[in-house]
This record gives sequence, structure tokens and C-alpha cells, in this order.
Amino acid sequence: MSISSPPETGPLGLFLTAPPGLEEVLRAEAEGLGFAAPRSVPGGVETSGGWPEVWRANLMLRGATRVLVRIAEFRAMHLAQLDKRARKVDWGSVLKPGTPVKVEATCRKSKIYHDRAAAQRVETALAETAGAVPDKAAALTIRVRIEDDLVTLSVDSSGEALHKRGHKQAVGKAPIRETMAALFLRQCGYDGTEPVIDPMCGSGTFVIEAAEIAMGLLPGRSRGFAFEDLASFDAAAFAALKEVPAKAPPALTFRGSDRDQGAVASATQNAERAGVAAVTAFACHPAGALERPEGPAGLVMVNPPYGGRIGNRKLLFALYGGLGQVLRERFSGWRLGMVTNDGGLAKATGFDFAEVGPPIPHGGLSVKLYRTGVIR
Repeated sequence: MSISSPPETGPLGLFLTAPPGLEEVLRAEAEGLGFAAPRSVPGGVETSGGWPEVWRANLMLRGATRVLVRIAEFRAMHLAQLDKRARKVDWGSVLKPGTPVKVEATCRKSKIYHDRAAAQRVETALAETAGAVPDKAAALTIRVRIEDDLVTLSVDSSGEALHKRGHKQAVGKAPIRETMAALFLRQCGYDGTEPVIDPMCGSGTFVIEAAEIAMGLLPGRSRGFAFEDLASFDAAAFAALKEVPAKAPPALTFRGSDRDQGAVASATQNAERAGVAAVTAFACHPAGALERPEGPAGLVMVNPPYGGRIGNRKLLFALYGGLGQVLRERFSGWRLGMVTNDGGLAKATGFDFAEVGPPIPHGGLSVKLYRTGVIR
């Protein structure tokens, strides 16, 4: 049985993970950044490239949750076969001796059905053939996927999930992840050339993400990645990749507000750490006090409370209704993008939403993006 693995100088199979339901949005982002023939599949996007493309995907993609790199693929019907074939993989071209690694396995519809036993076999193979050091707390993860007896071995090149940008320390209640926020902004047609307002901003995720896009800041600029511990890593080449031409600060202000003073303070601190304080502003007031800023129309992007997440559902109808009234009265020419798990609350805004997105898993719930056309 042959083992399929990428040649040393050939393309690697890359899998960009995404929240189910947002795969096509991530595919469009990857295509816009020039990744090779990206294709959306359940759970993410498939593409290919060399190790520099792995680095670039982690550094530049705003919507990907992780970047997995396929190292080998083969069939195995039992654990001894898995052990034998895992040892034939050229791990020396991937791992440096002494590298701490952890192995995680999933088995589905296969003769090998014991996840933990499969992980242990691959872990032993790594230790004995590549000098890897098994460590449950390691930043570098080898993922073993066995489906219909087909084994795929991948390296999680990201380490911590990519929504952890490295500059957001303060969070509010039920925060939306940066990666998901970026994909929702893209779905709403946002490209960095218009203002964004969030009247229930919490820790400021939508506002900060929008400002970063407008300023051309790389999402991974403030953090480290697991691939930095791999044998293929070239620190000088990666440093050069991070050097992008500076954009002039946009003549826009990205605004957030919240009735919770603590949330406003957190958002302000997060914006400072992200380097977007000059183009963001946060204020403490309820959504009903929202005023239209001077300048061009743009996008109101909001993730309001909903009964399954925060608060009593019955008390939220007035909140949604009030938001809809404020937007109709003061924000003609703007658009609304709203994330909620409750269609009844969305309807309470009084808007006939032009588009309603698919259900997206979020914090144990399932949310949808509700979008209006231009508010008249």
C-alpha cells in the first residue's frame, strides 16, 4: 500500500477551517488573496501551496479558524497497520527533533474505531521515528482523521485558534469571535471603504475588525503560530511576509456604543492594543440614544442580546423594536447587519430583511445573519 504525501518541493494540501455555514464566504476571501483554486467543502476550504502559503494563510486570512496542512494519506484497517504506515511518513521534513507535540484523532465509519488508541499509535511513531516529545499541553498538534478506513495525517499549523488575534484581552458577555465577525462583515459587503457603527458593541469586536480592514492591518500581526516550531520555518522569509505597505489612515471613524460602561472601557482598551485607536470611538449610552454621524452612509453591524444568550426574551422585544425605530428615523441610506438566534426578535425591528443567512454554530447556539438593503 502506497503512502500519499506531498513531494518535498511540491504543493501541500491546505484545509482552512470555517464555522459550518460560512465556508463559501471564506472561500471568497481566500480567492481574493490569491490562494490556489480554493474550494468550499463542509467545514472549510481546500486549497494548496508551499510552506510560505501556510504562513500567509495564518497571517492574512481574517475568516479562517485554523490552517491544517496535509502531511500524508493512506488506508489502514487495524492499529498495527496504522502504526506501520505512520512510521513511513517523512516526519523529519516536518518536525524538528525534540519538538513537543500532541496527537488528536477522530474515527468515523472505520474498522479502527478507538480514537484514543489511534492517537497513541501515531504518537509513538512520531516519538520513535522523528524524536518528537509527546506533550498533552504542546502548542503543535498532529491531527489524525480516519474516515471509511482512509487515514489523513495533518499538522495544525496555527496553534491557538486564529480568532485569538493577540491584542484583545478584555471581553464582554458572549463575545462574537473575530473570525466570525470578519466573515459576517464580508457577507454584508463591507470592504473597508465605508463607516461601521455597532450600537451594542460589547468588547468592540465588529468595530475593531472593521477598522483593521480599513487600515490594511494583517489579522495575525500580533501573535505567534505553531508553524514557527516546524523544520520548514524560515524566520527571515516570514518576517519579510509581514512587511506590508502601510495604508494611510482612512478618513472614517468606526464607532461603537454600549449601555455598559465596563464594556465601553474594554472596547477602548482593545482598540488601543490593536493599533486602531485613532480611527475608532466608543461611547456609553443605550441604543435609543444612537445618533447618525456626519459623513457618508455605511453599515450598522450589531450582535444584540437574545433570550438564549443573555436576558429574558420577553423583555428584548422592546429593545429590538427601539433599535429598528432609531435606524429608520436617523439612518436613511445605511444598511443593517444583525446577528441573532431569534427570528421573532429580528422581526420586532420592523425590517423586511433582504437576506437571512444560514444557521451558524455560536457558543452552543445557532445564529443567523439578518441583512437589510439600504434603509429608506
